[in-house]
Amino acid sequence: MATATASQTIGPFWHLLEDKDWADLTRFGATGERITLIGRVQDGAGAPVADACVEIWQADPPADDTFPGFGRCGTDQNGMFRFATLKPGPVPGRGNATQAPHIAIQVFARGLLRGLVTRAYFEGESLNETDPLLTAIDSPARRKTLIARPAGEATWRLDIRLQGGDETVFLDV
Repeated sequence: MATATASQTIGPFWHLLEDKDWADLTRFGATGERITLIGRVQDGAGAPVADACVEIWQADPPADDTFPGFGRCGTDQNGMFRFATLKPGPVPGRGNATQAPHIAIQVFARGLLRGLVTRAYFEGESLNETDPLLTAIDSPARRKTLIARPAGEATWRLDIRLQGGDETVFLDV
């Protein structure tokens, strides 16, 4: 009989947080529009979560030998994370829907029994207005918790609030 691994852990790979290369999805020579995605993970009181693990996945551009499509990093003492990646394009959704460019994010942290999954969309993308997931969120204020905003040259910022009044929208996957 196989032994199950607890879902609240990221397995035996926590040491990969120490390797900063895992936060650079362009490290193998990926070509395309390079961007930096930064943000801060905060608890319900707004305090930084200094020991979280943040993972990202991208369906676009497709993963290949030069672009892994996956990255992982730990937050610093201020709860900050930083990824170097390529700006995603739109991807197909269910039926004939087109999803706006986005990056999938999962947060693991002390006290969470399961990782929290969310997305980073990009402010100003015209497809945000018709994206199936964004349009399913009725509250404009809640929808804004998924929108990364420009934070400098080719840099986008999405802060993640784990609970409270400004809690980020998390997906039940």
